[in-house]
Amino acid sequence: MDISRMLAPLTRSWLATITPQIPSSFKMIHRTQSSLQKKVDPVQETALLEECILVDENDRALGSSTKEACHRVVNNSIPLHRAFSVFLFNSKNEMLVQQRSATKITFPNHYTNACCSHPLFEIPAEQEEKNALGVKLAAQRRLGFELGVPAEECKPEYFDYLTRIHYFSVGDGTWGEHEIDYILFLKRDVTLSPNSDEVQDVRYVKKDELDRFLAELKFPVTPWFELVCKNTLRKWWAGLDNVGQFKDEGTILRY
Repeated sequence: MDISRMLAPLTRSWLATITPQIPSSFKMIHRTQSSLQKKVDPVQETALLEECILVDENDRALGSSTKEACHRVVNNSIPLHRAFSVFLFNSKNEMLVQQRSATKITFPNHYTNACCSHPLFEIPAEQEEKNALGVKLAAQRRLGFELGVPAEECKPEYFDYLTRIHYFSVGDGTWGEHEIDYILFLKRDVTLSPNSDEVQDVRYVKKDELDRFLAELKFPVTPWFELVCKNTLRKWWAGLDNVGQFKDEGTILRY
């Protein structure tokens, strides 16, 4: 008997009652093709058991819940949890973009920045908040898992933590996102060996080609990538060689 699956509906119901209301100032509705039309991929199903870090609107840790509970839309609500987004640039100042696997539960086939995921509650080091070390360690882990980047090429000290964004998206109406997302910049030439369970395409994009690239895509972009592109990416990219000037670790942007 799988007790965790029996308790999952109760967990989701309880979390829905404690999830903060989404302020209209940054609410973002972003619908995609329904993920209910296909059976959940075994690799992605296993990942749903991972424990995300629940937070309040000021990014204070509240505890944990499964990745499944943190991404299911219940009564138009999703538990707020901690996440990160890595923007990776090579020595030519080109930005790495990936297309998510078709088997991803949230935003399959969507284009997005190099790597987006979560620090895990079950890994104590990834709970460390000082100097954003926990999310940097999580970023190192996921860059290896998704893109095959060797750990020595993406050490925590190589990342620049710029700021955080708070956003909400109902996704396809069943699976969505509600995150305080740490923005990490990494400028290095790295080795790539993408994991086909996670990524179906990668490419580098030049700054002056970004608008054309986005306009010609046959699939949409993820909501967090869309928000960053519309609001701050171009400014950060233009100052990439002195990206430290943009650090605002005390602010949570609510677009």
